Amino acid sequence: MTSPSTTASTSVWRRIPLWQKILAGLALGILAGALMGEDASVFKPIGDVFISAIKMLIVPLVFSTLVVGITAMRDPQKMGRIGVRTIGLYLITTAFAIAIGLLASLIFQPGVGLEMSFESGVEAKEAPSLVEILVGLVPQNPIDALANGNILQIIVFAIGLGISLTLIGDKGEPVVRVFESFAEAMVKLTSFVMALAPFGVFGLIAHVSGSYGLEVLLPLAKVIGVAYLASVLHVLIVYSGLLALLGKLNPVRYLQGILDALVVAYSSASSSGTLPVSLRCAQKNLGVSEGVAGFVLPVGATINMDGTAIYQGVVAVFIAQMLGVELSMMDYGMIIVTGTLASIGTAGVPGAGLVMLSIVMAQIGLPLEAIAVIAGIDRILDMARTSVNVAGDLMVTTLVAKSEGELDEGIYNAPGKS
Repeated sequence: MTSPSTTASTSVWRRIPLWQKILAGLALGILAGALMGEDASVFKPIGDVFISAIKMLIVPLVFSTLVVGITAMRDPQKMGRIGVRTIGLYLITTAFAIAIGLLASLIFQPGVGLEMSFESGVEAKEAPSLVEILVGLVPQNPIDALANGNILQIIVFAIGLGISLTLIGDKGEPVVRVFESFAEAMVKLTSFVMALAPFGVFGLIAHVSGSYGLEVLLPLAKVIGVAYLASVLHVLIVYSGLLALLGKLNPVRYLQGILDALVVAYSSASSSGTLPVSLRCAQKNLGVSEGVAGFVLPVGATINMDGTAIYQGVVAVFIAQMLGVELSMMDYGMIIVTGTLASIGTAGVPGAGLVMLSIVMAQIGLPLEAIAVIAGIDRILDMARTSVNVAGDLMVTTLVAKSEGELDEGIYNAPGKS
C-alpha cells in the first residue's frame, strides 16, 4: 500500500516543469563530475540508455509525422511555399551565424598570444558535389533508408508517399488514418521517454564533466568562451529579433518553450537525436501545427547548421591568430559564403563540423593540420553548436507556422511551459 508521504512526493515531482527537472539533472551532473573526476563515468550507462531511447524514436516519428503533415496540407502549392520559406530562412540565419562568429573572434582575439604545437596528418575532406547530393536524396530501397536512419532519404520518401495519398483521395483515407494513429502513438511514446530525461542528462553530463579536467580546458578556455558567447548572442539577437520583427511574437515565450530541447541537445550533442523532443516542444509549447512541425523540423535537423557555422567563424579566426596569419576582407567574405554553402552538402555527413571547417580553411589558405589543436575540446564546442542548431530549427518552424496561419498563439503565449 502506498504511503501518504510517497503519494505527496510523487505529486510534487509531477508538478515540477520538465525543464526544471532537466536543468537540475544538468547541475547535479556537473557537480558529480567535478567531485568524482573520471570515476563519474559510472553514471554514463544511464545517459546511454536515454540516448538509445531517443534514437529509437527518430525514424518512426519523423516518417509518420512527415506523412501526416503532408496529407494534412492537401495543397501542393502550400507545401512548395513552406519549403522555399524554410530553406531561405535556414540559409539567411546560417550566414548571420558565421558573421557573428567572425565578429566575436575579431573582438576578443582568442588566438593572440597562444602558442601550441600540433601534429600534421589532418587531411581535407571534400563536400559532396551538387550531383551527388541530388542523386543521394532518392532512396533505392526505402526500407533500407529507414533501417539505416538516412534522414534525407526518409524525408524524400515520406513527402512522395504523403503527396500520393493526397492525390488518390478517398482511397488513401484508410492509410492516412493509420499514419495519424501511429504518429499519435509515437508522440505519446516520446512523452514516456522524456520522463527519463533528467536522469539521462545527469548521466551524460557527469561523464563529460568528469572526463575533461582543468588541465585540458584552461589553455583553450578563451576560444571556448568566445564560441559560447557567440552562440548565446546568435540565439538572443538573431532568433529573438526575427521572431519579434517578422513574426510579431514575444521571444521570451519562444525561449521558455524550447528549454527542454536545448538541454537535451546540449547533453547529447545530436540534432537528430533531439528531434523527438523538438517536435514535442514545437507542438505542445509553441503551438505549431502538426503539419508544419512535421515538415520543417526534420528538414532543419538535416540541413540547418547555425551552431556549426558559428564554430567555423570562431575557430578559423582563432587558428589564423594563433599562427599569426593576417586575413583579408576577401578571406572573411570567403568564410561566410563557403561556410553557408558547405552547410547544405555536409549536414548529413558524420563529423560535419570538421568537414565544413576543413573546406573553409582550405579556401583561405590555412594549414589543415591546425585543426588538431581543438580536437581535445571539440565535444565541449559540439554541445554548444548543437544547442544553437536546435534553437534555430524551432525558431524557423515557429516563423513558418505563423506565416501560414498555423500557429496557435494561445498556446504560444501561455505563461507556463513544460
